[in-house]
Amino acid sequence: MKLSNRISEIPHYVFARLEEYKKEFEKNDIKIIDLSIGDPDIKTPQFIVDELIHVLNRKDFYKYPPYSGTNELKKSIANFYKRHFDVDLDYENEVGILIGAKEGIAHLIMALTDPGDYCIIPDPGYPVYFYSSLIAGCIPYKIYLQRERDYMPNLYGIHNEVVRKAKILIVNYPNNPTGACGNLEVFSELINFGIKNDIAIVNDAAYVNLVAEERYKNSILQVEGAKKIAVEIGSLSKSYNMTGWRIGYIVGNKEIIKRLSIIKSNIDSGQFLPIQLAASKALDYGDYFISYMNSVYGERRKIVNSILKQGNFDIYDSKGTFYVWFKVPDGYSSEEFCEIILKKAQVMITPGNAFGDMGEGFCRISLTLQTNILKSAAERIIKII
Repeated sequence: MKLSNRISEIPHYVFARLEEYKKEFEKNDIKIIDLSIGDPDIKTPQFIVDELIHVLNRKDFYKYPPYSGTNELKKSIANFYKRHFDVDLDYENEVGILIGAKEGIAHLIMALTDPGDYCIIPDPGYPVYFYSSLIAGCIPYKIYLQRERDYMPNLYGIHNEVVRKAKILIVNYPNNPTGACGNLEVFSELINFGIKNDIAIVNDAAYVNLVAEERYKNSILQVEGAKKIAVEIGSLSKSYNMTGWRIGYIVGNKEIIKRLSIIKSNIDSGQFLPIQLAASKALDYGDYFISYMNSVYGERRKIVNSILKQGNFDIYDSKGTFYVWFKVPDGYSSEEFCEIILKKAQVMITPGNAFGDMGEGFCRISLTLQTNILKSAAERIIKII
């Protein structure tokens, strides 16, 4: 059988590999505290679930949704941006619906690039940027984010040839895995760079609502002229604990959104109509839940950081997401440290190099388990070293 070489450079998704390790321990009745994956432990708010159930009784609920998404959801997204960021969006042309942010990122790269183009991505960064670039036939070019620069991009270090041949530049603020938050000054630099060099700017804002304080909550579309060159991708997965629902959105430049919609209309038929309508309800009435989850994650972060500091761990001062990013002790690589913690403490965390070269020497802890479990896990970790 003749097979494509398209995926020859692509390993199994890092979290799928971690899940395999976990299964091996569980075969031997060893229970693992899994702090590797960002999957919230608190269930989706009941009012969203109730809306889904209600919509299932609607006439024609089972039929194909509009390819570009329902007007109800697109209006709710536009209203959310106006309410939270004072950004005006034309819901018909400047808002698109995704089957989760991950799908949107992969297809957006296909929509904006040709094989052989450069795709500029952050490192450390969400692995999907790198592998989606390869799948699309692009050359991933990494902007190395350094702790000394608070994990902000250095646009002046990008080679001229890369700038000339790049069509897309992806950033991710609040950043996974570090928890660094972008500000309007950084976003302005990105917009100016994109306009000057005719490069589409994409901010993956899946964690935009999960911040320590409101001042760290910013949209790239707040920058004047942003819609000339930029889009922002959002998700309901983390804000409303809807990871399995697979619903997200893209907002901003209408030409970029139009091109993405052409790709999507030939690959998928949109997200299930009741999920879209329940998502609309979440955006319209879920602000209180976002505030609640930020208080929960804030308390969890405080407890985990306090225990790790007792073990003299060097922790990055994250202002966003629900992750703790910290340096591994001297003498260990990221994977070596994670393996020791898994074997000796039965705690699974994510090695920083899973997010790129600049993640080496760091690890990521997810705060998506109950406080008492997180406390126990952190105490086990500091006892190992």
